[in-house]
Amino acid sequence: MYLTPEEEKMEAGEYGTAVQKAMEIIIALGEIYNAERLVDITSAQISGVSFKTIGDAGLEFLVDMAIDARVIVPSTLNPAGIDLERNDLGFSKEFTEKQLKIIDAYRKMDITTTCTCTPYLVGNVPVKGDHVAWSESSAVAYVNSVIGAKTNREGGPGALSAAICGKTAEYGFHLDENRKANLIVDVEDEIKGVDYGAIGYLVGKAVGDGVPYFKFKNRSSVNDLKSLGAALASSGAVALYHVENLTPEYKEALQGLDINDLEQISVDRADIDKTRRKLSTSTEKPDLICLGCPHSSIEEIKTIAEKLEGKRLKNQLWVCTSIPVKATADRMGYTEIIEKAGGKLVCDTCMVVAPIEELGFQVIGVDSAKAANYVPSMCGLDVVFDDLQNLLDFETPETKLTKNGVIRAFKNL
Repeated sequence: MYLTPEEEKMEAGEYGTAVQKAMEIIIALGEIYNAERLVDITSAQISGVSFKTIGDAGLEFLVDMAIDARVIVPSTLNPAGIDLERNDLGFSKEFTEKQLKIIDAYRKMDITTTCTCTPYLVGNVPVKGDHVAWSESSAVAYVNSVIGAKTNREGGPGALSAAICGKTAEYGFHLDENRKANLIVDVEDEIKGVDYGAIGYLVGKAVGDGVPYFKFKNRSSVNDLKSLGAALASSGAVALYHVENLTPEYKEALQGLDINDLEQISVDRADIDKTRRKLSTSTEKPDLICLGCPHSSIEEIKTIAEKLEGKRLKNQLWVCTSIPVKATADRMGYTEIIEKAGGKLVCDTCMVVAPIEELGFQVIGVDSAKAANYVPSMCGLDVVFDDLQNLLDFETPETKLTKNGVIRAFKNL
């Protein structure tokens, strides 16, 4: 693999041991994938943040790197295993202390500790054609597909190394010829809500690490595409997809190809409904509803607040999001509405990477196909996958009257 004189100096250790170690990782990855050269990147998004996923070995590696490593491009972190500010969620002291040490190590490397899987909602926004090094699967799918920047699905150490050197190996989706579609998906019915996650899960299973090209009957929002990409990446290994007449590279995706040579599948309402049922492992009412996988946008939080206003929840509710988006929700009054209903806005973490299995919950309600796919295996809990309005369980006036009557009865004893 060709290295410039500057890159050779980095590999030789002239810029310090941290840069040298990072360059060695980048070069090794490039050689594995037959890259011819390195390319400059404009940003990084780094996974390997939750203590639940990286453990003591990962913590030790990061503490060691933080001694003299510093990133040279704008960089953000994936979700951690806890909310970094609130302490009322029930996570153990030992887990919390180790998680905070991980965040402190990243902070010392000048990485922005926003801890979110939606970096494009908090200022880490490349432009079409930029080379970046992102690692969280749903964020990779979004930045490749919806924004049109170029990244492979980096591992945590690879993305960190790229951020330290400002470079990554040019292979895979950094090359235009690898961004062509190889499967056409014709969705026969109009869809909405969790249908996008169900379709993503179904197609991800079929295409693996391929590049699907979707034909939808209705126009999709960015939140819809966020859900679609997250599901594609979790059931398969999809890092790039195209949507006809919508995503920035949909025209280039088919250029030079004979459509008749491409595999084509059709998805109808029966397929979608079957997949929706398959993603639930329980028929019980969830005792905890977890939303925000990927992290909720301000528009999604607004919708949640509108459904909760003036009501009271029976089941617990976490709305997972980033600190910047929560600040907006605070100002708009959405946080107050959600908390009055009995819910919580939870930042920096999510139901997949947090140790929720230690908190006594049995059934988790989710509107994310990614969460429905991961929670049973990573947390050992049952899930109910459905649209939000079907997950919510509200107190009725009769319930409130019964509670008040019991309280009064005890006071009169």
